[in-house]
Amino acid sequence: MQTRLATKQDIDTLATLERQHLNDELISGGFHLEGQAFTRTELTQLVEKHWIVVAEVNGRIIGYVIAGRWSFFETWPIYRNMLQRLNRMNGDGPQLTTQNSCQYGPIWIDNAHRGQGVFEALIAGIYREVAPSFDYMVTFIADENERSLAAHTRKANMHVADFFTFSDRDYYLLRVEIRS
Repeated sequence: MQTRLATKQDIDTLATLERQHLNDELISGGFHLEGQAFTRTELTQLVEKHWIVVAEVNGRIIGYVIAGRWSFFETWPIYRNMLQRLNRMNGDGPQLTTQNSCQYGPIWIDNAHRGQGVFEALIAGIYREVAPSFDYMVTFIADENERSLAAHTRKANMHVADFFTFSDRDYYLLRVEIRS
């Protein structure tokens, strides 16, 4: 397995994976929740101006993780909610701002490759790529997605910074320092 930054040549594959596996992480504990896939245009913007790290085996993408500047995400209501919380998320460290942090996620890993170090490799890759530009990354995880919360807190060194409700659903807000 190798990890690398996504290129324009990966966009069609990423768009297909987004559509096919959109709700994989949203089916948990008997709940079925609907997510929203990134469009081809949005994926192109992420590849050109932000970050997508892919994991591949024999030239086939088996996982990817996305990170982007707040300017990309701020049009979605849930991210606007998160941005309003940044100034309250200082916790044990410096104040988070749009200048020193970015949005992390989503991350997707093919079911057949889970538990084989792909998550850790993708995390290391996205941290390495984003660190020259930002000190922190911020993400949210749905309250009922215990598996994702455990992976991010145990394997990605993320810390719960807040808990919020948005559209009648509860979320953990996590932060991680990627540049020290």
